[in-house]
Amino acid sequence: MKEIKHNWTKEEILDIHNTPLMELLYRAASVHREYHDPNKVQVSTLLSIKTGGCPEDCGYCPQAARYHTDIEGNDLMSVSQVKAQAKRAKASGSSRVCMGAAWRNVKDGPEFEQVLEMVRTINKLDMEVCCTLGMITENQAKRLAEAGLYAYNHNLDTSEDYYKDVISTRAFQDRLDTIENVRKSNVTVCSGGIIGMGEKLEDRAGMLVALATLDPQPESVPINALVAVEGTPMEEMEPVPIWDMIRMVATARIVMPKTQVRLSAGRTEMSKEGQAMCFFAGANSIFAGDKLLTTPNPDVNEDMEMFRLLGLKPQHAFEKLPQPKTVEQAESQYEAKGEKPKWTRPGHQIERNEMAKLKAKSQS
Repeated sequence: MKEIKHNWTKEEILDIHNTPLMELLYRAASVHREYHDPNKVQVSTLLSIKTGGCPEDCGYCPQAARYHTDIEGNDLMSVSQVKAQAKRAKASGSSRVCMGAAWRNVKDGPEFEQVLEMVRTINKLDMEVCCTLGMITENQAKRLAEAGLYAYNHNLDTSEDYYKDVISTRAFQDRLDTIENVRKSNVTVCSGGIIGMGEKLEDRAGMLVALATLDPQPESVPINALVAVEGTPMEEMEPVPIWDMIRMVATARIVMPKTQVRLSAGRTEMSKEGQAMCFFAGANSIFAGDKLLTTPNPDVNEDMEMFRLLGLKPQHAFEKLPQPKTVEQAESQYEAKGEKPKWTRPGHQIERNEMAKLKAKSQS
């Protein structure tokens, strides 16, 4: 295996992305086989443990409190509810549970303690545990690691240049700072983005540059196709062509050869043939279940039938890295610091986000 390259430029990545498709697929598939079993795909389950009411203004997100969508909010789930859902996911073939909470950032207190107990509980079920909870401090990352967290998801969403056209309530650097805090623990990094938000091809390449030049590169990179939800600023966006997803997956595979490339949101719009080409190009993870947090997802039985047709096998938990040990709360060497970090609020306005907010007010 060759040494991993970390000094990618946007021009190099664009050259790869724009390679004639058959050549691109061959190159990506060759890299994939060098670093991964091409017949194994990890099945993960995404669980919304706290839905809706988020104070951020992400233009793609139906959970933002300022937009009027049909999302039903709920308070933080109980540990027993999460355990039951995790058991169900494991029985249906998932080896990983990712818990998402619609928070701007983690705050020390009873709710975070509850999440830590959820992490301990799922890790004891011998499943990989991932969390996506917003921005976190170094101490919070270490507490999650101690509880047995396997991965922390914090997507860059898009390029640094286009980021300010999607979100105004936090800065791109906040994303990188959170990833750096995660890296100071022994938790793996899951970070990717969304295509189809009106960005240019250069922005897609820019997002891959930001990910591929991290050292180490993220262990997981989700590639999402925008699911346009009514009531959000991006409700009028056209679906992403399958060829765009295939090219993004293939390019991500080539520039981040060891990474698990996760075929994430937008699969309901993809045919089995389209998904098969994504797997051939290097995708080796999907999210199963009827929902991805709040957006539709293929039924798990449909996915298992697709696996059967393609001869794919679910990847077992901890095949890539060993299972973390769980330290009980009473034995923890870390404690809540009550930190109040100054995460950025850029303060600029995004016209389409403001229009969606005004529309929501008129409907309330």
